[in-house]
Parts: sequence; C-alpha cells; structure tokens
Amino acid sequence: MRKTHALIQVILALMEDPGGRHWGYELSKQSGVRSGVLYPILRRMLEEGWLEDGWEDPSEISDKRPPRRYYKLSGGGQAALAAILSDARHDARFRALVGRPAQ
Repeated sequence: MRKTHALIQVILALMEDPGGRHWGYELSKQSGVRSGVLYPILRRMLEEGWLEDGWEDPSEISDKRPPRRYYKLSGGGQAALAAILSDARHDARFRALVGRPAQ
C-alpha cells in the first residue's frame, strides 16, 4: 500500500487504541481525514488483512439509528501498521506527523 499522509494519519488514529473497535466517523474526526479518502483506505486495509470488521449489535443501540460498522486491528495488522509507522519516522515527508526516530 502506498504511504500517504492520509494513511499515516489513519494508522495513528487506529494505534491510539490498538485493541479497540473503531467507527468510521470517529476515525475521520480523530485522524482529520475526510470520509471520501478514509473509507478507501479502510477497504484496502481490510483486503490486506490488517483490519477485521463487523456490525454493532442492534440490542446495544439505545436510539433509533441503524447499527454502525466497526473496524478492529487484526494481530498481523497491528504489527504491519507498527512497521509502517517505524518506516515513516525515517521518512522526511512524515516527520511532522510521527516525529523523529529515536537516536
């Protein structure tokens, strides 16, 4: 997958809670990536096997909205995204997002 600022921003948002369930709207707000860019990134991450997805249990919904789709990092996905962030720390294009590598 091509490394872009949007990809790194989404990875950073996912890695803030690597064991949690993430909603698309929440990821969009947290990462600052608009939905038209976010959802294709999430689809590619699903295809790579980095994410798992599912639907919110309707019995857990208190209001009348439809169930939301969630995304969760797979075991291999967590390792793959950590590796991408590590590489990004050594790439000058992404230093403003991820910081400098440890010396």
